[in-house]
Amino acid sequence: MTRARRHGEVLSAVERAADALDLFGRASAGLRRLMPFDAAVWTATDPETGLVTAPMLVENMGAGEGCATYWESELLEENVVPFRDLARAAVPVAGLRAATGDLPARSARFRRLLGGQGVDDELRAVLRAGDRPWGVVSLFRMRGRTAFGPDEIALLATLSGPLAGRLRRFARPSGAEPEAGASAPGLLLFDEHGEATSINEEARRYLALLPDGPAMPSALGLRLPIWLIGTALQARAIARGRDRGSAQVRIRTRDGRWLTCRASCLTGAGGRPGPVALVIEPAAAADLAVIVAQAYGLTPREFEIARLVARGLPTGEIAAALVISPHTVRGHLKAVFGKTGISSRGELVARLFAEHHR
Repeated sequence: MTRARRHGEVLSAVERAADALDLFGRASAGLRRLMPFDAAVWTATDPETGLVTAPMLVENMGAGEGCATYWESELLEENVVPFRDLARAAVPVAGLRAATGDLPARSARFRRLLGGQGVDDELRAVLRAGDRPWGVVSLFRMRGRTAFGPDEIALLATLSGPLAGRLRRFARPSGAEPEAGASAPGLLLFDEHGEATSINEEARRYLALLPDGPAMPSALGLRLPIWLIGTALQARAIARGRDRGSAQVRIRTRDGRWLTCRASCLTGAGGRPGPVALVIEPAAAADLAVIVAQAYGLTPREFEIARLVARGLPTGEIAAALVISPHTVRGHLKAVFGKTGISSRGELVARLFAEHHR
C-alpha cells in the first residue's frame, strides 16, 4: 500500500468525527491498523502557547500520576525532541530511538518514566496547521517490538497538517454557548514543589465545568486536571529560564464556553522561587477572537482587517492604516467572508468577537 493511500485511509476515518475527542479515537484506530503500537496519548493544545488542553485521549497508559510525571519531565527536564522544539521543526515528527541513535536513555522522560513502564520507543508529533500547534500525539511501543522506522515517521508527518486542520474546526463557536456560571476569577496556589495548597470557591466552580480527562489527586480534596497542572509547570519552566513562552491555556468547558488559565511563578524570600499562582476566568474577547480566527483559517492580515472592521473603521480608513489599497482591503474581506460563511461586516463582528460570549 502506498503512503498516499495509507494517508487517505486515516483521513477518511476521521472525516465524520463529531468532536475533537472522537477525532483522536478515529485517528488512533486508523493509524494502529497501519503501524502497530501498544499505547497512545492524543491531546489538543492551545494554538498560541502549545500547552496541552482539553480534550485528551489516553490509551493503555497510566492516566493519573504517570501522566503528570510525563508532562513534568516534558516541561522541566532536559529531553530529546521536546514538543516545543518539534512545533518549530521543519518536520514536526520524531521517533525517540531514531533521534537518540538507539540510546533512548539519553532522554529524561525515558529514564524517569517510560523505561520503567516497559516502553521501548516513542513516536511523537505536533499536529500543526501553518505555524500553529493544535494538538500533539505520542505513540508507544513496548519492549519486544521494533523501533518506529523512517516510513512510519514519514507517514505521521504527512498527517500532521491535515489532522490539525480538522482539529481546529472544533474551536469554532457554536453560537449558543451558555454563561460559565462564576463571575470573579478563580485562584489556585501551588507551592514550590508543585503541590496545590489553596483554592477559592470560584476556582472550584470553574473546575466543576471542565471536561473529563486525566487528573491528579490533591491535598485540597479534589482532583486537578492535567491541563491546569501543565500550565503551572510551564510557569515554573519560565521562571527557571527553560522557556520564554507564556504560561497560558484556554480550555473549553463541557457546556461549550471558553476559560482562560494563566499561571505565574511568584518570588519568595531572598529571591528564591516561590509559589505558583494560577488564575481561571472566562476568556476575554481578544483572546477568543484570535483562536476563533485561527479556527477559521484566517491569515494574520485577514485577522488584522477583521479587528479594524470590529472597531468600526470604513474601507478607506483601513486601507490608510495598513498602507494598502481599498481594493486590497475588499479582497481580504471577501476572503474572510468566504472562510467564515458570512456576508456582512455585522455578521463578521458577531462571528469573531461576540458569538462565543452569549
